[in-house]
Amino acid sequence: MKAPDNWINDPNGFIYYKGYYHLFYQYFPYGPRWGTMHWGHAVSRDLVTWEHRGIALYPSTYEDRNGCFSGSAIEEDGKLYLAYTGVRYEVVNPEDPHTCLNEQFESAQLMITSEDGFHFDNEKGKSVIIPPITDKSIGDRTHTRDPKIWRGKDAWYLILGSTVEEKYGEVLFYRSEDLHTWTYVDKAWKGPDYGWMWECPDYFETEGGGVLIVSPMGLLKNGEKEKNQSVCFPVEFDEDTCRMEIPDRYQFADHGMDLYAPQSTLDAEGRRVMEAWIRMPKAAEEGWIGMFCSPRVVERKDGHIYFRIHPNVRAACSKEITDISLASKDGYMAVFELEDGEQADIGGFLITRNGNRIRTDRAAVYPSFEGAHLISETPEITEGYRVEVLVDDNLVEVYINDGEYVISNAVYGLGKTIKLSSGKPVHLYTMREEDEGQQGEE
Repeated sequence: MKAPDNWINDPNGFIYYKGYYHLFYQYFPYGPRWGTMHWGHAVSRDLVTWEHRGIALYPSTYEDRNGCFSGSAIEEDGKLYLAYTGVRYEVVNPEDPHTCLNEQFESAQLMITSEDGFHFDNEKGKSVIIPPITDKSIGDRTHTRDPKIWRGKDAWYLILGSTVEEKYGEVLFYRSEDLHTWTYVDKAWKGPDYGWMWECPDYFETEGGGVLIVSPMGLLKNGEKEKNQSVCFPVEFDEDTCRMEIPDRYQFADHGMDLYAPQSTLDAEGRRVMEAWIRMPKAAEEGWIGMFCSPRVVERKDGHIYFRIHPNVRAACSKEITDISLASKDGYMAVFELEDGEQADIGGFLITRNGNRIRTDRAAVYPSFEGAHLISETPEITEGYRVEVLVDDNLVEVYINDGEYVISNAVYGLGKTIKLSSGKPVHLYTMREEDEGQQGEE
């Protein structure tokens, strides 16, 4: 899904509620740049076809006067609850009212409800559930944000991202009986080698065990522009104590290094499904900037975390075609296997197998600038060399072995050709016509 216009970033409030998938998102409606955050809103019946529904949240209180930042959604007693971070600037930048000076701001956690998921009372319906943190032994008054709520066995739980004196990131755990009164219980962290701040935390259980996803700031030290990346850990979590055991080793949520701020929910069939922001260095030709990856089913198996193409996407993109000129406006899927040393060229975007690794090179379809990330590579793969590629005008998503690893790259000016260096055929699929236009109305 692409921005409706202007700027979008983090997905928020991702939930299946009353027959719709709701995906809210960070939205600056006044230009293709970062600024005072609102919540945009899109809905879908099937996770494939989305309809933008305008602005859901906007700044309207003392606590969120300078932005409604990231958060999550839950359902209780038929109502939709949104929890999010409100930001108040202490010193506004005199050159730009949408930013502050020297990170002088404070953050609070707010909540708002809706009876139908479409209408929100921004003027009178907001309440503060966690005020700015003043106890430095718990968290940071400025950099504590992005509440994610879930229902445990006998209570509600909330995880927040924070920092210890801007030296290393941490997550904070809160518990509530009623969704309104929240009590701090415990925290978890790993140290300075894992980024100075942990954004957009998400904890959930899968059949294979617990998963923690965080987006550490300042994680990479290789000189590339995007030092902030999303990683995941297989974890163990005890609800009674809110004690979380986090291993030393992590996985990148995506090896393309463009994906950030993932958020998950349960789909209509109970699968854990994730969406995430794909960062773009410049606006697309139409003037918008920011998009989301295709929905992915998250599974943990033998300590490894898989990100698989969602079955609804597979079902929709199943019309076989003989040439990409026959693909729909929504793009296409290319399926092939790579032998060692073999390369696929998708309109200038290169996918190569080097031994037991898959590498992508977007140098020909990406702007050149200092620190640009052009080459992406997986760790060693173990389950074969089957590659499935979802291709759109501005996004290429490379799934290896049904989500053993994924590389997602933003692109510009992608060509309309595809070929393997070996000359072997590539299986091509596009959207089935009968799936077009099935999006229901409210």
